[in-house]
Amino acid sequence: MGKRMTRTPAFPAVVLLCWAVSGPAATHAQEAPESATRIEIAGGSTAEYRVREQLARLDFPNDAIGRTTSVTGSFSIAGDGSIQPGGRLRVDLRDIRSDTDRRDNFLRENTLETARFPYADFVPTRIEGLPTLPASGPATFRLVGDMTIHGVTKELAWDVEATFAPDSVNGEASTRFPFATFDMTIPKVFGLLSVDDDIRLVLNITARRID
Repeated sequence: MGKRMTRTPAFPAVVLLCWAVSGPAATHAQEAPESATRIEIAGGSTAEYRVREQLARLDFPNDAIGRTTSVTGSFSIAGDGSIQPGGRLRVDLRDIRSDTDRRDNFLRENTLETARFPYADFVPTRIEGLPTLPASGPATFRLVGDMTIHGVTKELAWDVEATFAPDSVNGEASTRFPFATFDMTIPKVFGLLSVDDDIRLVLNITARRID
């Protein structure tokens, strides 16, 4: 079970680090900071959950899918592939909709408790499998960071398939975890026989690239 963290949702600006060696005792030459590229979420991006469920009216299981376009945020990547501090991606969970109002209302009021925890926040901390930022072309890597859902923060890794261009980045990021990871209960709704303890999250990202 994760530790609940009380925080006021905020969306800080991306901070670029700079440093210098100075003073009479300095023995090394001053080094220029790595330039950073900002990845800024643009319109058309979506976030969705997928959970396998068994409905009483069906003879076979199916995926419950809820989706929202309320995805915002940005983060910066240095030329060496490292994540710069200050980035954050945010999803407004109050706007998620599936094909059933009953399911949506239950998730908002019980599982996600969006009146208390309206946002899912992801703070990237490192990239795995991407030694340098591509100028263009496809790339596959993992984006690791701190994910906060339902008042609980856990380190989470996303598998990313992206295509880089001089002024844009497009791709899909996915991850999965059990409900208890973020102290959530498995939904129980009338007409729902069972729900797999496996939440899959998918981000379909359209982003601006600002060098």
